[in-house]
Amino acid sequence: MPRYLPHAMAIALSIISAVSSNGAEEAGRQAEDVASVEGVDRIGLLPPGPDNPRNSEGDFIELKDDRVLFVYSHFFGGGGDHSAAHLAGRFSSDGGRTWSDEDVVVVPKEGDWNVMSVSLLRLASDKIALFYLRKNSLTDCRPYMRISTDEAKSWSEPKLVIDDKVGYYVLNNDRVVQLASGRLIAPVALHNLPEYDKPDWAGTIMCYVSDDEGRSWRRSKDQLVGKSPDGKRVTLQEPGVIELKDKRLMMFCRTTSGCQYISFSEDGGDTWTQFEPSNIVSPCSPASIERIPKIGDLLLVWNNHENVDAAHRGKRTPYNVAISRDEGRTWESVKTLEDDPNGWYCYTAVDFVGDHVLLGHCAGDRRTGGLSFTQITRFPVAWIYK
Repeated sequence: MPRYLPHAMAIALSIISAVSSNGAEEAGRQAEDVASVEGVDRIGLLPPGPDNPRNSEGDFIELKDDRVLFVYSHFFGGGGDHSAAHLAGRFSSDGGRTWSDEDVVVVPKEGDWNVMSVSLLRLASDKIALFYLRKNSLTDCRPYMRISTDEAKSWSEPKLVIDDKVGYYVLNNDRVVQLASGRLIAPVALHNLPEYDKPDWAGTIMCYVSDDEGRSWRRSKDQLVGKSPDGKRVTLQEPGVIELKDKRLMMFCRTTSGCQYISFSEDGGDTWTQFEPSNIVSPCSPASIERIPKIGDLLLVWNNHENVDAAHRGKRTPYNVAISRDEGRTWESVKTLEDDPNGWYCYTAVDFVGDHVLLGHCAGDRRTGGLSFTQITRFPVAWIYK
């Protein structure tokens, strides 16, 4: 049975958001004292402000000095997906319990619209890779990559990932992976090209792959559209990829069909099986799947809509975690982190720091701006198995 945490956490979190802290340590103590239940800590890290209506779609990276860096999309020109934004960072020196209270600008606003949706990756070469979208228009939204060789103190000039075809491509936050072979995989959804009459929000799914740590990229051989078992078009959006123990890749996408759809590749992301419905029941909201270090099981973070009640139906709530011991065939130990009917829990970054899980995710109120607020949720890995 799912394990639920008290609904009062929504009240506690609003208290934290209203507190004007005198520094990162005080803010951290507030989060620990007010919003810690059964070993699960909630840090209301990035509430919106008058000139900052939205903070969302970030990712974590562990630095060699044991700090954790969280880089996120800091909006200042409005709260919409196309509003002006730059990338900003916060640091933690205690494994994600407390955070610095001042932003560091990592990438200033580029392009005509914004930069957003961060992926951070420690490469096999020990360099740090930063990926993000640069939006110019509804026909030009493409991911860029920067490299740091000095632990995120400075970054290279941006490298365009998709240089073969201008279009509107979506690469979600915390989505780029490096395989055991060293290959980089950037799963994207294509929604518009200059020659289209209008955007195709149902999406075409593909991967861009690099075998030289991002110096060059090429498109996968397969580009897929979604089809239901009866042959009708299915919306596929915001893909993610996980490498399985047998070296296959599993790709998962949000849909409007009541569950995540999945596809598999046996050749490192070049060719893929046709997408099919999975047992991950969800609304049209992105899921995250990552492997738990040392243990080797898979961790799933999503909005679990299996037998969901009417108050949650069609919404990005509740917010859940589960594990798989059989490479995603089944999921168990389902726990509910949040269940506010008005909550909007999505766009999760997952990191494992020591023996804890860090989740950086949107946790706003859908009535006033579900993507406006970023929360850090932290809990021991062992808690999932209880």
